[in-house]
Amino acid sequence: MAVFSLAAARLGGGPHPGERLRLRVDGEPLPLEPAEDLHGTRLHLARVPGGTQCTVSYELVLDGAGGPPPAAASVDVVRYTRPSRFCPSDEMTGTADALFPGARGGGYATLQRVRDWVHENLDYVAGSSTATDTAVHTYLTRQGVCRDYAHLLITLLRSLGVPARLVSVYAPGLSPMDFHAVVEAWHDGGWYILDATGLAPRSEFVRIATGADASETAFLTTLQGRITLGEMRIAAESTAGTSEDPGARVVLPLPG
Repeated sequence: MAVFSLAAARLGGGPHPGERLRLRVDGEPLPLEPAEDLHGTRLHLARVPGGTQCTVSYELVLDGAGGPPPAAASVDVVRYTRPSRFCPSDEMTGTADALFPGARGGGYATLQRVRDWVHENLDYVAGSSTATDTAVHTYLTRQGVCRDYAHLLITLLRSLGVPARLVSVYAPGLSPMDFHAVVEAWHDGGWYILDATGLAPRSEFVRIATGADASETAFLTTLQGRITLGEMRIAAESTAGTSEDPGARVVLPLPG
């Protein structure tokens, strides 16, 4: 079984007006089973026969920003402060305290301070990490791609007691174009979007999936069998033409 996380998130679930998500197996359409996950995340499951070639496509024109994500429930604060698969914050508490003395309880300034440190101390190197690398590996090697930047930022924030989670997004302005991984951190009643790569304007992002780390937000998961990814093409465009201001406080909308 294949699980796709391609559709733009939507508060309350269900498809966006006019969106098109299609799966073809050896040229023939195959039904997709929709499933709703946390925070508006929409999954689509497919039982793809072995030995076949499948093509999946997704198209959406999104008009309107939507509203802010719902306030964090108590369970969200707990869930996104705990260690997770790729963000072992319990292993980096001492490191975080040494890197950011006095940062605990520092408000939004702590979020910005940690984001800036990750941005300044990592090198963006395509192919430098694997799908199983954790934030500890990224901290030691000081290089990675967007998910590695996000995992390290999440881990350091959680180590300082700040709830933080990973968000996969479509990112107009990103070059080279790809799925993008960024961070939401909880502060003073709201979730603020942070991107330590600084590669695209945050105000243009379109939310896809939200979770503890990449294990809960991957665009493709194989539950049974094996899949070989042949080709992937992504295009995300915006008419707004906004530039990025790394110091701005940005909330990532959740379309309704």
